[in-house]
Amino acid sequence: MDTATDSGETPAEPSATDVAMADLFLPTHRADPYTPARKLREAGPVHRTPLGLHLLTRYAECASVLQSNDWSHADEAGQLHPSVSAEEAAEELPTSFLWMDPPDHTRLRTLVSKAFTPRTVAALRPRIEQLAAELVDAALEAGEFDLIDLIAYPLPLTVVCELVGVPAADHKAAQLWSQDLARGFDPDVLMTPEAHAARSTASREFMRYFRELIDRRRAEPADDLLSALAAVEDRGDVLTGTELLTTCVTTLVAGHETTVNLVGSGLLALMRNPDQMARLREHPEYVPSAVDELLRYEPPVQLTTRSAKRPMTLGGQRIEEGEGVVVHIAAANRDPEAYRDPDRLDVARFHDRTAPPPRHLGFSLGIHYCLGAPLAMLEMEILLHELIRRAVTMEPLTDEPPYKPNLVVRGLSALPVRFGASS
Repeated sequence: MDTATDSGETPAEPSATDVAMADLFLPTHRADPYTPARKLREAGPVHRTPLGLHLLTRYAECASVLQSNDWSHADEAGQLHPSVSAEEAAEELPTSFLWMDPPDHTRLRTLVSKAFTPRTVAALRPRIEQLAAELVDAALEAGEFDLIDLIAYPLPLTVVCELVGVPAADHKAAQLWSQDLARGFDPDVLMTPEAHAARSTASREFMRYFRELIDRRRAEPADDLLSALAAVEDRGDVLTGTELLTTCVTTLVAGHETTVNLVGSGLLALMRNPDQMARLREHPEYVPSAVDELLRYEPPVQLTTRSAKRPMTLGGQRIEEGEGVVVHIAAANRDPEAYRDPDRLDVARFHDRTAPPPRHLGFSLGIHYCLGAPLAMLEMEILLHELIRRAVTMEPLTDEPPYKPNLVVRGLSALPVRFGASS
């Protein structure tokens, strides 16, 4: 094929940075997004992306943006999803306070935060311990199974559904809708027509479902978040009907999809680093540190966006008011300027509180720090303690488990494993 241009010139070969940028966004690199991220990080702190946004790859710039109120999170729908009109946004992308700035962000987050207070989360411990024990029982009985299907989804999905007030018979439908919505957080240009259609269907089905469930809760209130939010919406001064629906969807999806990926990617990382699993067995007190390290090493949410509220300079690059940036959490979490030997899994990295490393960005920072972080960490801690207590041996049955095509909320679609009980 003739590669010459109309002017007779041969097109220039793409640069190494161009190749790394393409690799970062291609679904073929979901198993290892860290190599192209490293190449971009080494090439510079700020890069222009095909999306028209600036990509941030180093910890200092990423942490600075996430912690600063000079950056808005209200423009992500327009930045990544231009196919969705403003009129359709609530029904098509029900993200509630996730993509808001104060004061609306503060108002809605405050309502939901009552379900995630330290006291409320601590009260869930017995139920989570029961679920973890039951799931490990089932895994040991099965021997060989898909860890995503048998453990990673049921644990956080059951907990958040019970917290919100979704009946057990509807958990599977909620899981499937959540998967399609999580895929839908990816930039529109990276989604197939089928994925677009699935996101739209899932969004509207979720909203319809919660409308009906809220009506039932008004007739028969229960001790759950849904009943509490419905009572607030009835007052009409704090929460609108649409906000109620989108907040329910957001809480349920965000309350388990990221934890699914933490469990799947985290346990795979421990299986691939058996010396670190052995350290946990010898030092169970490292478990909380290990969860933080897994969130640094394999963050479930790989990137997020912000837009500048005023002109500023970032990493030597001038950013004008209204321009957007992609905060690449996965690249920042492996920045050697922030973490020593960052590509090595070290379950004790965050254990020493006298000289701790910088806070990882796995749950973001600032006002958008993940509301459900304490619950997600508790679920993972309890699961790890259960595996250690039972002396469970874990072995992946494939060197290349499949990943979902998701760019933003990255995780395994399946993880065939073998569990056993060590003698």
